[in-house]
Amino acid sequence: MRLSTLFAPTLKESPAEAEVVSHKLLLRAGMIRKVAAGIYTFLPLGNRTLKKIERIIREEMNGVGAQEILMSALQPSDLWMRSGRWEQYGPEMMRLKDRHDRDFALGPTHEELVTDLVMKEARSYRQLPLSLYQIQVKFRDEIRPRFGLLRGREFIMKDAYSFHPTMDSLEATYNDMYTAYSRIFKRCGLEFRAVDAATGLIGGNVSQEFMVLAEAGEDTVVYCDTCDYAANLEVATSRLAEPPEEELKSAGEVETPGRKSIEEVSSFLNIMPEKLVKTLIYKYDDGLVAVLIRGDRDVNGDKLATVLGTTNFHLLAGDEWGEHPDLIQGYVGPVGLNGVRIIADTEVATIRNFVVGANKGDAHLVNVNVDVDFTVEEWADIRVAKEGDPCPECEGTLKSAKGIEVGQIFQLGTKYSDAMGAAFIDENGEQKPYIMGCYGIGVSRLMAAAIEQHNDEQGILWPIAIAPSEVEVVVLNYDRDEQRELADAIYRGLIERGVEPVLDDRIESAGKKFADADLIGIPLQVVIGARTIKSGNVELKVRATGERREAPLDKAIEAIADVVQELREG
Repeated sequence: MRLSTLFAPTLKESPAEAEVVSHKLLLRAGMIRKVAAGIYTFLPLGNRTLKKIERIIREEMNGVGAQEILMSALQPSDLWMRSGRWEQYGPEMMRLKDRHDRDFALGPTHEELVTDLVMKEARSYRQLPLSLYQIQVKFRDEIRPRFGLLRGREFIMKDAYSFHPTMDSLEATYNDMYTAYSRIFKRCGLEFRAVDAATGLIGGNVSQEFMVLAEAGEDTVVYCDTCDYAANLEVATSRLAEPPEEELKSAGEVETPGRKSIEEVSSFLNIMPEKLVKTLIYKYDDGLVAVLIRGDRDVNGDKLATVLGTTNFHLLAGDEWGEHPDLIQGYVGPVGLNGVRIIADTEVATIRNFVVGANKGDAHLVNVNVDVDFTVEEWADIRVAKEGDPCPECEGTLKSAKGIEVGQIFQLGTKYSDAMGAAFIDENGEQKPYIMGCYGIGVSRLMAAAIEQHNDEQGILWPIAIAPSEVEVVVLNYDRDEQRELADAIYRGLIERGVEPVLDDRIESAGKKFADADLIGIPLQVVIGARTIKSGNVELKVRATGERREAPLDKAIEAIADVVQELREG
């Protein structure tokens, strides 16, 4: 590649719309351009990085026996109706009608389509297990597309699907995919963590996400400082403390005039928030539910949705309180609470002599205890785990970090095969539903995540495996014969050595060339100028570290190739 003819329009300033580092740098480095909110065109440099990521993914997917296919992005609604997800997916699904008024969707994922394909073509256990994958554009009508490639309405994804006769077979492939994913992200030069995760609308009971640790992440990763435990905040848990050796006291009522919040009550009674149990009233599909949780804790909405079996719930608010006169806002408690389903967080069982609302205005009950003053029929882990909590798997302490999800793997079980009537004939001639897994990687998102993790004030610091090129030859005066001839010779020699160079042969100022080189972030810069000719040495600069070396001109190509090999090997 020669920059004089390369379509790579760089920008000096970041566009106002760009909020995070990757969005700013991808626009400034001439790698993407906006088409509409959440929709982008990839220019040559950006496309080269995408193709390198795809190549790594293909090598690892092929290595675990997955076979590449390409399915239609346009999917008929009847497949989604058969699985029950046509309505579940809601407004995020891009929907359209054809000229015959038939409903279609632009696929956000392909479980239905691939299940329909396999159930028609792989009917015998002898054809299983079967793993299929594709790399394709996906669509999701995000309500607030933002952060460039990190949350778009159109994105590139690798999605794989596996079909099995037994759970043991699924678990073996799931483990193979976990290992392949770990290799993919390592090869892409990313610092990541695999964490336990919720399955969401995809379904199944077992799932892990692969998180790139970066401040721009919209997810929170909770992990142990001692062992390998790690989980997305939506499913993270913590070890329960042992109940204190505290004598149970008799409950009594105290006046708390105008004190409703945890902060107000704990201050008024001169106790720690941990000695309060708050009773939160939610409205959901089947009525009301009272959720009990320690005063200093927050309810985890994802966990609560699992317990309730629905995402259609919200805290009672506004005029809704008037519909339930027995419930006094700010003073609700579990003692004497009738006709309302009660779910208590498991941590409540470890508290003694705690404070709750008295179910009457301006009053609370003190010294309340479970199984003495009230009973709980439903216990569940519904709290948000937080930094400083004890690890659930060892004696360590939980820490937290921001993460960008770049991949997720699922054990689906028979969710789709049951819903769609997808079955195979086993060795006994009986029909059995396929046991399935699915495995996704956000290809375009991974590109942005790499920049969030690898950048400095000047620009991008590409890991060499996914950089648009490995070496940039920066010629300060390409219009001078000696510099041009030397640069062209090095450029051609590197290509012959199997190194990927880009040559800055533009007639521009040295300052512009250096600024663009740092902005675009090619891992190794080779500088050729008047000083090179005079000294007989070429200057090499490792972009990520700033390390500089010199090599004699007669050994320049060999020296450059050696540094590239060092960078490839990490």
